[in-house]
Amino acid sequence: MIGKVRVRFAPSPTGYLHVGGLRTALYNFLFARKHGGSFILRIEDTDRTRYVKGAVENLIETLRWAGIEYDEGPDKGGAFGPYIQSERLELYRQYAQMLLEQGKAYRCFCSEERLEAMRKEQQRSGIPSKYDRACLRLTATEIQHNIDSGVPYAIRMKMPESSIVRFNDLIRGEIEFQSDTLDDQVLLKSDGYPTYHLANVVDDHLMGITHVIRGEEWLSSTPKHVLLYEFFGWEKPQFAHLPLLLNPDRSKLSKRQGDVAVEEYREKGYLREALVNFVALLGWNPGDDREIFTLDELQREFSLERVNKSGAIFNIEKLNWLNFQHLRRKPDVEVLAMLKEHLSKSWLNTRNFDDGYLLKVIAVMRDRVSFVREFLEKSPYFFEEPAEYDEATVRKRWKKESAGYLRAVSEEFAKLSNPQKPDYEAALQIVADRLKVGKGELIHPLRLAVSGRGEGPGLFDILYILGKDETLRRIALAIERLK
Repeated sequence: MIGKVRVRFAPSPTGYLHVGGLRTALYNFLFARKHGGSFILRIEDTDRTRYVKGAVENLIETLRWAGIEYDEGPDKGGAFGPYIQSERLELYRQYAQMLLEQGKAYRCFCSEERLEAMRKEQQRSGIPSKYDRACLRLTATEIQHNIDSGVPYAIRMKMPESSIVRFNDLIRGEIEFQSDTLDDQVLLKSDGYPTYHLANVVDDHLMGITHVIRGEEWLSSTPKHVLLYEFFGWEKPQFAHLPLLLNPDRSKLSKRQGDVAVEEYREKGYLREALVNFVALLGWNPGDDREIFTLDELQREFSLERVNKSGAIFNIEKLNWLNFQHLRRKPDVEVLAMLKEHLSKSWLNTRNFDDGYLLKVIAVMRDRVSFVREFLEKSPYFFEEPAEYDEATVRKRWKKESAGYLRAVSEEFAKLSNPQKPDYEAALQIVADRLKVGKGELIHPLRLAVSGRGEGPGLFDILYILGKDETLRRIALAIERLK
């Protein structure tokens, strides 16, 4: 890298943070950290029709939850602020005026009604929608008359004719556009607010951005930005356009086919480590078969050279698998804290569970859950007695002699003093030998009695965790309920 790397994430405050936005923020963050540079958060809020109150605060909180810390931004300040575009409006007006004076932009007095009629006519004729440059043909006298009459106007970029716009993309290589295919882009709207294109270029230049890393959807806008850099005589940053995120059917990722907001995945209990790991692999690979990364490891490994051109499939099964892997790797004390928080928000919030008890539950269920919520969903019997018994298991496992068998098991368990896991197993073996039946004839109805289910962790693990008194109570309840 020549000079210090400066990159930015520049979202619009339109509501939630899209997972594609999280990936853009993450790649910029990783690139900055890899090269010892700065990562800037800039809020592009000039489209006031889409502004959502509270979205900025939500965005900042979500990035912090994900562990993506920026060096400069709205709430941190920095030498290049302000970092909210609506607080920089005078700057954009000055630069738009500069282009007007240089003849590289012109005033457009066309009403929305005329522009809409023009677009519809172009659609009917089957030609690309593009401004017809009616206002470019106005005389100086006509322009001054409109200004004096108070006719609202926008400022449009004057595209060069019959030329080629070229730029190098760090992911896609050399790219070129014919200028004749480009519309005379509005730079400053009649309300005095800039469009994305002018504000983006002005801010990137003034903030010293060296690399623009953004989604593929902005690729078609890049020639306009390149021309603006040339119009102003500014050095261009390096561009890198990330591949699209796709549904499994290769359509563009959208809410119609599933969740797209980071906040939704957070609310569903996905670990930030898993979501960040998953998003990092949507378009990037480390060059080998590794799939599990911490944020620190990603900072060391990430490079734009390994970002793919083709679209990345958003595979929810892969995300679930990564969540399982990251949960397994967490120390017991972290899982305990998360489980206690989840219990406090559940229907069990009035009950207090001993930390030692919960750690035993975690130990036997850790390899059976992908989410903290599944400790309750998959093993509710550790937290309350069964309210009902699985019907299919009852039909298959509860036989006419089961009640008698469990009475015998209960009598043997009652003799135990402070039993450990092997003590329950030995006692059950004694009963099986006495009754001359296989252990399965006792194990299956016993599991049903204490858990209400036909599957789960080892039966003797369950008995040990529940304890002797609770086990005996549940056996008696099942005998009564299932008789």
